[in-house]
Amino acid sequence: MSRIGKKAVAIPGGVTAAIDGGQLSVKGPKGTLAMPLSDLINYEVGEGSISVQPANSTREARAFWGMQRTLVQNLITGVTEGFTKVLEITGVGYRANSQGKTLKLQLGYSHDVDFAVPEGIEIKTPDNTTIEISGIDKQKVGQVAAEIRRWRKPEPYKGKGIKYRGEYIFRKEGKKK
Repeated sequence: MSRIGKKAVAIPGGVTAAIDGGQLSVKGPKGTLAMPLSDLINYEVGEGSISVQPANSTREARAFWGMQRTLVQNLITGVTEGFTKVLEITGVGYRANSQGKTLKLQLGYSHDVDFAVPEGIEIKTPDNTTIEISGIDKQKVGQVAAEIRRWRKPEPYKGKGIKYRGEYIFRKEGKKK
């Protein structure tokens, strides 16, 4: 039995949810999100909550149960609060600058890296070494953060590169004589 799946997802005020055409769509103050519904799960939109139950007692349906409930919760959280990931840049001469729909990165290459910001994502650079990625779709925010980080992953000797805020970089000792 899923402990997470048993709990109904609360719908806060100002948010509406509806099931139509095999999709669950949620509309809130920050925008509208939709997700396809799984055939293995029964979804019920009630007064102030959405409940998720397995359609049958197969192992596959029970495995999907908790994940589908979490995806529904992410829709509700996205349209009310949104999601944010913060990246930190470490290294001499490494910096980032947001210019409209482009993020300009200087990461020690012979050229600057121009990263085109996708639709629905907002990128801010409060200072040269911090990148704040925000949006209503959790998957999209995480994907954009991963793509930016991929340009220069943190290395274990000096810790130079792009890392998530709060990420621990395992440090190695250098060469000994």
